[in-house]
Amino acid sequence: MSAARVETPVDFPMVIAPIVAASVERLSPTFVRVEFAGEALADLGVDGPWYDQRVKLVFPHGDGPVPTFCLDDSWYTAWRALPLEQRGHMRTYTVRDVTGYGVDTRLVVDFVVHDDGHAGPGAGWAQRASTGDELVLIGPRRGVAWGGIEFTPGEASSLLLVGDESAVPAVAGILAGLGCDARGRVYLEVPSSADVQDLPRPPGVEVCWLPRGHDEVGCRLVPEVRAYVGLPPPPAGDEEVGDIEPTLWETPVWSSSGEPVDGAVQPALLGHELAGVFCWIAGESAMVTRLRRALVRELGVDRRQVAFMGYWRRGVAMAS
Repeated sequence: MSAARVETPVDFPMVIAPIVAASVERLSPTFVRVEFAGEALADLGVDGPWYDQRVKLVFPHGDGPVPTFCLDDSWYTAWRALPLEQRGHMRTYTVRDVTGYGVDTRLVVDFVVHDDGHAGPGAGWAQRASTGDELVLIGPRRGVAWGGIEFTPGEASSLLLVGDESAVPAVAGILAGLGCDARGRVYLEVPSSADVQDLPRPPGVEVCWLPRGHDEVGCRLVPEVRAYVGLPPPPAGDEEVGDIEPTLWETPVWSSSGEPVDGAVQPALLGHELAGVFCWIAGESAMVTRLRRALVRELGVDRRQVAFMGYWRRGVAMAS
């Protein structure tokens, strides 16, 4: 089975097309890797490294059909107007890798899966996936500005990359795109030691894996990062962070809260020279919020040096 070729209009700013699972591999208890094929992938591309490039995948609803899209400016409105059985579910994923060229281009996506009976549309699909299964991709078209990359370190002299299992594919993409002279520290919290991966990286970047077992997300990540930047352990009750934006998103140029991000602040240096560090933190929104407060409020890190992304929120179903 192969995905049909979709002729995208010359002036259309993205790739919207069916793709098919060419291979499916269970990497570990938490990760399933799917390599997708499709003639339309020949048009997929970005100007530079992929880094943490996001794409949209549209999954069928249950045993329903793969959705179809009109390729004009009304594509999203028209899709949203479809009944759920025809519309399916749109979710955001990070590109793990792109290989090949032309019609032989392959898109690699690593899915986080859970065996707790609460899998969303994407994780549920990945748990059942087999060769030949079809989805719809919405992604960047080569030569057209599309967005979806938040790793923008500028002239930073070092990096701090932090994430839970949902951010591992993005961090892997960032590391793969770095120059050989990059320096920094990476903290990745995963459910099990079996989820640890060998991620290619520059020699000056250290990766610290933090298996948490059955404990809550962030239980190891937050204290480790605080210690790294010279802060004491989180105070008692810090796990209660109040109202959390399920889609917390803050970059050097934009904030989901509407707060301005253009004010320079001199960091308080508590054992680390943070003035030249670019901080990229992604994962469960409560964990991200706690680390945002530590860096921005407690240390006074310039908000133009940070990117905080709430990829998911525990107990909250993310909308299409």
